[in-house]
Amino acid sequence: MSRWGTTEVTVRFGRTVALEAVSVTATKSTVTAVVGGDGAGKSTLLRCVAGALAPGSGTVRRPEAHRIGYLPSGPGGYEDLSVEENLQFVLSAYGIHRELGDYLRRSGLDGVRARLAGHLSGGMRRKLGVIAALLPEPELAVLDEPTTGIDPVSRADMWWLIARAAAGGAAVLLATTYLDEAARAERVLVLDAGRPLVAGPPSEVVAAMPGAIVPVPDEPSDQAERRRAWRRAGSWRVWQPDGHGGLAPDLQDAVCVAALKRELADAG
Repeated sequence: MSRWGTTEVTVRFGRTVALEAVSVTATKSTVTAVVGGDGAGKSTLLRCVAGALAPGSGTVRRPEAHRIGYLPSGPGGYEDLSVEENLQFVLSAYGIHRELGDYLRRSGLDGVRARLAGHLSGGMRRKLGVIAALLPEPELAVLDEPTTGIDPVSRADMWWLIARAAAGGAAVLLATTYLDEAARAERVLVLDAGRPLVAGPPSEVVAAMPGAIVPVPDEPSDQAERRRAWRRAGSWRVWQPDGHGGLAPDLQDAVCVAALKRELADAG
């Protein structure tokens, strides 16, 4: 089975450490999600995997360049080419012939195939970029925030295309800021300021969460509890490190707890 990704990769830009000993694996027919906020290191990690950036240390495993489909951050496609011209250009570059109808219909771009990419909305440009990365049916698909700026209905369509690519045998490595998307993946890696926070199958990440989460009606007045509290869906939650029972956690809760645990440890 093909296993692509990184082992103990570190990237520095001057004195800034963008990634510190980060390992991630994307395997055939699966989706691996890299999660984190702005500046967490997601794009840097994906650039290393795609071959667009050489790490300072560590190892990267990837197939040959023509077997990689890469969606970088930013708008998708060449703005002075139409939607169809952009995709035909990709097919020509890879030396393949493939029908575009399914991709265009599922993404909602069928009606704008003659429109210049530079005249598309941000969300449509993103869809175009996703299709361009998946169209060659790559062995490894590296997608940097493929659904950012896309409406919820279109997000579902993009995930249909991503899932279809994985079902066809691709190893998909994608970055996202949405934990509900990450929960769909086979494996998840959460980055925090360039360091791994949690990693593994989403169900195992949730099961490994220590302590318990207790709902409270208002923000805690106790200072120690306030440092372990966060607001979600209009109510407050408090992490009790030695607690039992409480709310049934999900991936978002588990990530919050991991972040709190690291923050408290770093603060001594």
